Formats: sequence, structure tokens, C-alpha cells
Amino acid sequence: MDYSDVLRNAGTLLEKMRRAAPLVHCLTNHVVTNFTANALMAAGGAPAMIHDPEEAGIFAGVANALLVNLGTLEREQAQAMRAAVQAAVAAGRPWVLDPVAVGALPFRTDFAREMLALKPSLVRGNASEILALSGGKKGGRGVDSVDSVLDAEAAARALAEQTGGAVLVTGAVDLVTMAGRPESVLCCNGTPLLTRVTGVGCSQGAIAAALCACCERDWLMAGATAALLVGLAGEVAESETRRPGSFQIAFLDALDEVDAELILRSGKGAVET
Repeated sequence: MDYSDVLRNAGTLLEKMRRAAPLVHCLTNHVVTNFTANALMAAGGAPAMIHDPEEAGIFAGVANALLVNLGTLEREQAQAMRAAVQAAVAAGRPWVLDPVAVGALPFRTDFAREMLALKPSLVRGNASEILALSGGKKGGRGVDSVDSVLDAEAAARALAEQTGGAVLVTGAVDLVTMAGRPESVLCCNGTPLLTRVTGVGCSQGAIAAALCACCERDWLMAGATAALLVGLAGEVAESETRRPGSFQIAFLDALDEVDAELILRSGKGAVET
């Protein structure tokens, strides 16, 4: 597989996801719930935010995919996440783990490792989060990474083998790897403005879950497509505005604008073996 194959397959998967409009159960952090819902709809999915522990397990078996984001983890929400993941696994639904700020705080770190044992289809996190989740470091500065993506490549590969799924490591360059696959995919689109808006990364997790629902278990391609979509949408939005407030709205518009043609024409990256 070379990078032109990645771009073609990503465009095909994006179009497939938009036709299917998969329903994604988003158990995500309170700061970004509205933005995540809007971003997922702009990308082509359908969001649902069911956080009650009694209902979460029921709904996860109905939805097409599940996102578990630990950004504002509380004990009641952890109960809902346990129930939802167990139901998703039982129903054969894909699910994404976003281990926000893992490493620095013991409750979320222990909980993230508990969730990891339930084998997410995709783990999405920055380099410090991935290193911490693998047991290698104490984490980053809150939600911000202090490590480079390439520093986390070995940890990402180890996590992928542990879960049997894929790992998306995000940063200035995004890296995706998957269990049983010799290659890693590097995606190089993006802009620093993506780091100045709360919720972009969390929304990428929801979009990745929607793509997982349509990728026929090619979790590597789901992660690469999520990386390309968000990176290219950031570049399109930056061409319209260079301030974070207006960028947030332009980014939502750009998620709707990015298509297979733009991915093939403007996607940047490489395949490493």
C-alpha cells in the first residue's frame, strides 16, 4: 500500500460513511458535547449523547458505534461507560477510546486501562496519552502533549497488538497503526489553529467512531480517514479566517466541504513499514 492508496480508500470510506450516516453514541466530556455533536453532523454522522448509567448500556447496543472520551470523567459517568462498552462489545459494535489526560491523574488512568482490556476498535490520543496508557510515562500537561508523535510510535504499536485494533496518535503529524499490519500511516495535513479551539480532538474521536461503523473492520483506514478529514478541514477553515472564534465555525463548514476529490488532491503523508 502506498499513500495514493490511502487517499483513494479514505475518500471512498468518507463517502460511504456519509451515505450511511451512522448513529454514534458519544459518552464524552461536558466541555465539548455541543461542538462534538455539531462536528459529527457536519462530517456526515449522527450523534446521540446518552450519559445516564441506566440508559447508556441499552442505547450502546442500538447505536452503530460508541465513543468513550475521558475528558471530564466522573464516577457516575464511568458507570455509564462500563455499561455502554460492555453492550457495544456484546452487540459487535465498534468503539473508540479517547484517554484524555491519562497518566497524570490516577482515577482516569486506572479506568482507561480497565477500558483498554475490553479491546477498543480504535484508541485515539496525543503522544503523551498513548505513552502513558502503555505504561511508559506519566502523561502530558493536562490535555496537551509534551512528547512527539514519533516518540510514541512503539507504544502505539504495542497498544494496537494488545487490543487487536488500531491506534491513532495525534499531533502536528498524525500516525495510525493497527494490529497485524506492518505499516504505519502518517497524515501531515493540519494547522496550529486546530489546537486553539476546544473540542477538535474530541470531535475527531466521534468522527473516527462513525468511520469505524463503515470500514468493515479496517480500523487503520478509519483512523487515517479521521486524521485526513480533520487536518484538511483545518486547512480549509484557515483559508477563511485566522482567529480562533471564527475558525471554530469555519471548521464546521469545512468538515462538510471536504470530499474524496479534495482528499485525493490535497492529502499529505506517507506510509512507513
